[in-house]
Amino acid sequence: MVLAQTTGSQYPFLELVWTMLVFFGWVIWFWLLIMVFRDLFRRHDISGWGKAGWTLFVLVLPFLGVLIYLIAQGRQMGERNVKEARSAQAQFDEYVRSVSKSGERPTEQIAHAKQLLDSGAITNEEYETLKRKVLTH
Repeated sequence: MVLAQTTGSQYPFLELVWTMLVFFGWVIWFWLLIMVFRDLFRRHDISGWGKAGWTLFVLVLPFLGVLIYLIAQGRQMGERNVKEARSAQAQFDEYVRSVSKSGERPTEQIAHAKQLLDSGAITNEEYETLKRKVLTH
């Protein structure tokens, strides 16, 4: 009983909360640092010397460098992230359309099946089956 009381009193609840805040503060700090470097090295509108300057500034004065970069480039960082997300979504949509025959209109699917029939790749029965399948969907 005596051990439990002395151990608990040496590390009170507020110190535990403070330790958690410090830990999460460091996690957020490293996340911000990674985001700044990620944005910096993906930029095409800044020269290599500009990237080297920002990198040196962020490494020499880390807190000040990251805060100044976020203040100076925060809005453009957001715009670049949105542009990248839209580009990735458009590429994904294009890929899905390219591998999916359901993206074609029924007339295009029937025309494609007719080309396969004319080239001899499928038989007349297979053509009719494909045509029925397209028309029922």
